[in-house]
Amino acid sequence: MQDNSGARMLWVDHMIRIRDDQDQSAFADLFEHFAPRVKGFLMKSGADASLAEECAQEVLATCWHKAHMFDPTRASVATWIFTIARNRKIDVLRKQRRPEPEDLGWGPEQEPDQADVMALQQESQQLGQAIAELPAAQRELIEKAYFGDLSHSEIAEQTGLPLGTIKSRIRLALDRLRHAMK
Repeated sequence: MQDNSGARMLWVDHMIRIRDDQDQSAFADLFEHFAPRVKGFLMKSGADASLAEECAQEVLATCWHKAHMFDPTRASVATWIFTIARNRKIDVLRKQRRPEPEDLGWGPEQEPDQADVMALQQESQQLGQAIAELPAAQRELIEKAYFGDLSHSEIAEQTGLPLGTIKSRIRLALDRLRHAMK
């Protein structure tokens, strides 16, 4: 590869061949070049070697499956791939940090106070009403994120919406819910 612009054009050509023709040779070249770099990037950001290897393979598999989403006018191939890698790393870290359910104790539990039960029921009804009153676009994303237990990236893959749009809509919805619950 000659200079930077020549290399960029080569990778863009590879992505177009992958997108249009499912060119396995172009993908093999892309994989051979970027997989070790993505793995190194992930290891430098704290992932162990096996996790970095696994994520790098998933990132490159995403490039194969989502080649139609690559836009050379918005980013270089390297930028696009490393953005996918960064997002994948964030998703993995989120899943690792989710708290484990507490062990359930054996034996009868103490009956909750009736006032607490009533307050919880009222809050649940109020929250349900507030969610129902959200705009449909926001309500759908809240349901996917909190009831469907999907990450923002998984929601983006499901809906085809940009990640920034999903984050903005969820943030606006949570703000509306916060005000409704006061």
